[in-house]
Amino acid sequence: MAALRVLREHGRFRIAFLTCSSSSSCAAGGRAAERGERPDNAGLGFTPPAHSHSDWIGPPDKHSNLRPVIFHVPPEESPLERRLREARQEAQACNQRFWARHNCAFRQEKEEFIYSRLKAKGLEMRDETGQKATLNAEEMADFYKDFLSKNFRKHMQYNRDWYKQNFTITFLMGQVALARALRWLRWKKKNVEH
Repeated sequence: MAALRVLREHGRFRIAFLTCSSSSSCAAGGRAAERGERPDNAGLGFTPPAHSHSDWIGPPDKHSNLRPVIFHVPPEESPLERRLREARQEAQACNQRFWARHNCAFRQEKEEFIYSRLKAKGLEMRDETGQKATLNAEEMADFYKDFLSKNFRKHMQYNRDWYKQNFTITFLMGQVALARALRWLRWKKKNVEH
C-alpha cells in the first residue's frame, strides 16, 4: 500500500509516494491525529524523517474514503500554531466520523433496498451463475432520490458545520501568517541593526 508525502519546498508543493505494509497501518496514524494525539509511527510501516517539515497523507480510509493526515508538529510550535493544528485535526476527525457513518448507512440501506426489490420480484441475491443480482438504473435512481431526501437535514447541518470549521481554520491561518511575518520582520530588523 502506498502513502503520499506532501512536501513544501520554497513555497511549492511536492508529492512523494511511500510504501506501507498495509492500508490499516497507514490509516492508524491518521486516526491518532484525528484524536489529537501524536501518531505512533511504528505501526505505519514508515516513519517520517526527523528533518521532515511536512504533513503526511495516507491512503483513503475504507469507511469514509477520506485520506488521513498526520499533521507535522514543529518543535517550537507557538500557542497560535497549536490552535491552528488542533482545529485542523478536529475538522479532520469530524469529517471522518460523518462520512464513515454516512457511507455505512448508505451501503446498508442500499443492500436492504436491493434485497427488498429482488424479493418482491421473486429473485435471489445471487443469480444461477453465482453473480450478485443487480437492479436497473431507474430502480436505483429511486433509492438514491429517497436516500438523499431522507438525509437532507444531516447534509445541511454537515455543510454548516464544515463552513464554520473552515472559517475558523482560515482565520487562524491568517493570524499565524501575520505572526510569522512580524517575527520575520523583527528578525530582519535586528540583523540589519547589527
